[in-house]
Amino acid sequence: MHPLVIAAALALPMGILLLIYGLAPARHDMRRMVASNLQRGEVTNLREITLSAPTRERALRPVLTMLARVGRRFTPAGSIAGLERKYVLAGRPPAWSLERLLAAKVVLGLVGALLVASRISSGSDGRLIVAVVLLAILLYFSPDLIISSRAAERQRAILHDLPDALDQMTICMEAGLGFEAAIARVSQGNTGPLAQELVRMLQELQVGVSRREALNALVQRNDVGDLRHFVTSLIQAESYGVPIAKVLHDQADELREKRRQRAEEAARKLPLKLLIPLVLFILPPLFVVLLGPAAIAILNL
Repeated sequence: MHPLVIAAALALPMGILLLIYGLAPARHDMRRMVASNLQRGEVTNLREITLSAPTRERALRPVLTMLARVGRRFTPAGSIAGLERKYVLAGRPPAWSLERLLAAKVVLGLVGALLVASRISSGSDGRLIVAVVLLAILLYFSPDLIISSRAAERQRAILHDLPDALDQMTICMEAGLGFEAAIARVSQGNTGPLAQELVRMLQELQVGVSRREALNALVQRNDVGDLRHFVTSLIQAESYGVPIAKVLHDQADELREKRRQRAEEAARKLPLKLLIPLVLFILPPLFVVLLGPAAIAILNL
């Protein structure tokens, strides 16, 4: 067996295992352990925290750092910026850090290159080589696809939860609460990406950031058009002295109507989406079952 084939056969499972490790939630996240120690009032010793992590994680961390450094060196700056933007839109998940994503791209890219080289050296036909090249490209961009899917899912959740959150904020402000207190009440009573973003905005307000800057930062961390429109209306209302409760009420009605229209649009597209699997996967077996015996009988005449 050719040495490249052996190397590719060994590198593929190693790359998959490293990808799983890089994207799987860490059992002992250093930031979580530091925050837990600070909340308990204990002295945070980074050496003890590092040694308390599993040996597997401590052994692979330098390797991941080195692979991420290699990935930054050979990946275009635009691609890294796009990957970092998707990472921000995904909510900066600690288990899917940018370092791990770059390391996974390097490992999977090397695995794909070994697979292509092994097929070329073994004299395979052109179609198999093209298929292996496509597989190598898919392996290299699989971390981008994963983080893009996570970012899109998170943005859809924010878009879906925004009208209900505005309704709750409106009720709170009409009951006498201030803007920050209403946001705190809504964030405490809800879960999900939007509640997390509201909590972060409150934390920025508590450390002295102005309301305008905190709202603009909220928009920059997300890519939801309705959220951007709401923040723009809120900033204009604050500038011109319009009551914020009225703006929240109007925006909640408008966003609820938009959500209803999106649901109706998705329902109208459903028959067209069902047409493709119906024609490709349901009708052919049905024709075989119904017309097959008649065709066989005709051929036997």
